[in-house]
Amino acid sequence: MSLGLSLLDFAAVGGVDFAWLEHLVERATGWGGLVIIWIYSFLIAFALPGVSEVVLAAPLNLGLSGAATTTLIIFVSAFGKAAGSVFAFHIGQEAKESGRIIGFLRRSRFDIVEWSERQTVKIAQKWGYAGLALALCVPGFPDTISIYAFSVLEEDYVKFALATFVGSAGRLVLWLAGAEAVLSVF
Repeated sequence: MSLGLSLLDFAAVGGVDFAWLEHLVERATGWGGLVIIWIYSFLIAFALPGVSEVVLAAPLNLGLSGAATTTLIIFVSAFGKAAGSVFAFHIGQEAKESGRIIGFLRRSRFDIVEWSERQTVKIAQKWGYAGLALALCVPGFPDTISIYAFSVLEEDYVKFALATFVGSAGRLVLWLAGAEAVLSVF
């Protein structure tokens, strides 16, 4: 199944070429493809710009039903993103001390940090870790900003990992539901 998505559309930043990763995900077949999905999801949580929905385009052939394969992709991706988020969480804890990551984001070409900080602080103050899960459920929005913003504000590794797992899985389910609704119209 091809969704017409290109990882290069989502993963190229600062002149760094992630074409190798695009080729891996686009060719991820069999059970080893799940490892590639996990690695990509791990990296998208803290290092790669873009969105995580591209894992749904991996042409896995696991000998399972389509629904079982999709469920496994969602689980593996959410687990990978939760692991990457814990890594980002640790970096965020360190960023409280140095402020390097926030400075980098402030210098980025998008003025998304100021907007994201305001929204994230509001969500974190009102909803805590449930707010993080909800923020990560928004299809198409880069995860890295929410993850780093929450990592600086919060302190519990286990709750953080659970929130990112739930939010990541919820995001993929919502994306699939939206794609199915759109395709059913045509």
